[in-house]
Amino acid sequence: MTRKVTFYPYEVTVEVPDGENLLRAALEAGVHVNATCGGEGVCGKCRIILESGELDSRQTDLLDAQDWDSGYRLACQSRVESDVSVRIPQESLLDRRILTRHRPRVTLRSSPIDLDAVKAAGLYHPAFEKRFVRIPPPTPSNNICDLSRLEDALTHQHDLHNITLDFHLLPKLGRVLRMNDFQITTTLDFSRRRYRFPHLLNVEPGDTTRRHFAFAMDIGTTTVWVKLIDMARGEIVGRDADYNGQIKYGDDVITRIIYSEKEGGLEALQKAVAATINRLMKRVLSQYRISVDEISHITLAANTTMTHLFYGIDPRYIRLSPYTPTACSIPLARARDLGLEMPPHVFINCVSSVASYVGGDIVAGVLASGIYKDPRLTLFVDIGTNAEIVLGNEDWLACAACSAGPAFEGGGIRFGMRAVEGAIEDVRINPHTHEPMIITIEMSRPRGICGSGLINLLAALLESGLLQPNGRLRDDVETPRIRTGENGREYVLVHARDTDMGQDIVLNEADIDNLMRAKAAMFAGYVTLLDNVGLTFQDIEQVILAGGFGSTINIENAIVIGLLPDLERSRFQFVGNGSLQGATLLALSRELLAEERRVATMMTNLDLSEVPGYMNNYVAALFLPHTQMEYFPTVVERLRGNRNHAV
Repeated sequence: MTRKVTFYPYEVTVEVPDGENLLRAALEAGVHVNATCGGEGVCGKCRIILESGELDSRQTDLLDAQDWDSGYRLACQSRVESDVSVRIPQESLLDRRILTRHRPRVTLRSSPIDLDAVKAAGLYHPAFEKRFVRIPPPTPSNNICDLSRLEDALTHQHDLHNITLDFHLLPKLGRVLRMNDFQITTTLDFSRRRYRFPHLLNVEPGDTTRRHFAFAMDIGTTTVWVKLIDMARGEIVGRDADYNGQIKYGDDVITRIIYSEKEGGLEALQKAVAATINRLMKRVLSQYRISVDEISHITLAANTTMTHLFYGIDPRYIRLSPYTPTACSIPLARARDLGLEMPPHVFINCVSSVASYVGGDIVAGVLASGIYKDPRLTLFVDIGTNAEIVLGNEDWLACAACSAGPAFEGGGIRFGMRAVEGAIEDVRINPHTHEPMIITIEMSRPRGICGSGLINLLAALLESGLLQPNGRLRDDVETPRIRTGENGREYVLVHARDTDMGQDIVLNEADIDNLMRAKAAMFAGYVTLLDNVGLTFQDIEQVILAGGFGSTINIENAIVIGLLPDLERSRFQFVGNGSLQGATLLALSRELLAEERRVATMMTNLDLSEVPGYMNNYVAALFLPHTQMEYFPTVVERLRGNRNHAV
């Protein structure tokens, strides 16, 4: 027997077997439901609202009585017993427009490397080039084969020797040569990552050298970015982003690795991200009226797990001791073989990874920031769904991945959510009345709190004296905003009447504990790396923040809670999406393409769980901002300005 499940507000209906798990039904329908834990029933994020029909649902501590009576159920704990209609709550709705909104960071300096700098340094030298050739037509006295005739023309007109050939162009070679009187444009690969000599990939009739484009891509755990590049002019044509289609299988790399081990799981994950990329490429090409046949190649950066999943490589050993990925350097691969809707001549160059949890996205960011050739000691921080840090300069680089968890992406936080419309992103608290002032994304009714909002709220509670350095909310302050809830004391940020879902939005002490653990993991990583090379924070000459989440961080508030080191603010710099920027530079420069593997090999990875002293550093950081207040001199002064605060 089959049952019909209708998902609102999408109005998508899917037929499933009687007794099917509702989260699986959503997957089958292509409907996104937050599922941070991948369906294990421990995160409480896959909430749906039952509007009609019968679900066999298990009531858990993750849903209180008010939620249950209002029709809320956990999708992963519900089975379909009849035709049902369910509504996806606002916090699970994804709005890709938020990803591409322009939010200038006027407080931070811009990236030290851009396209103009690449050209000025003489590095604008793409690995994939188009060359126009005029070939003498065959005659009765000179009837050598078409391929030999083409090779001779490339040798004499462009001084190219020992050219290798991609087999896929042979079936069309004779026809293309004769379409425009033996005047053709060739596409050649000079990357030398796979071939010792120039490799001939494609031929087109006539002179198309001015119509030469490529894609740079960043596959993130949460989002996928693509950038369209005009290779003939060395200019960015356009860009776009969307949520990674793998989200529906889990929010973090571990849950996706676990899902990949299920029957058909790896194939499903690969197809999901390929579909996301195809959708993005089609949108950009359509917007700028560019034919897919004019694309010559793709450069790609991603973390190690996302790389494995995109290439269909079993990632299970990434999470098993001794944490060994199958490959750190991926050979050139044909885009079409990976499910991308590209012509057969399009290949993918993938940025090398360093280790299981320090991937090509970080190597690309290091390239884009230029720290690998900078004499200044630099701390490079990428705070995203995964958190990585790099310390070093032109002489050496040390790196590590921090097990910060998903707290700054909203995971493990009662009202945490992604940065979508309605997410609270900024908070101020009046130190006298203890009343909050909030700002939401798109200035709409509040639905929850995103990562930047959580940092700002935590800092505001600390500075207003409502939150103690040990993470406990004060119980001796006269304010109705602090009350006792199911998870200890909680601060009521928004009352139900003012929200978009009719519930009080609160931050409770369990949430605060999760945030403190996440920031402690990051700060302990900084201290451990510095300790291992015999340096201190004062030796750091610049701090570079990378990643989409980094672009929204309030530096002052991140320092107040101990997420970032307390250094002169002029030392901080934001490079944006370093992964995408690095992939773009590699598309434009064969020298940098050759350099990226060297950069990856010069990065010494530290497994923090195996480094003596890391756990002590972690425990010491479980305080706001830290148990060793000498690390935070300016924060001490700020907190002393509040007489309600004990420092």
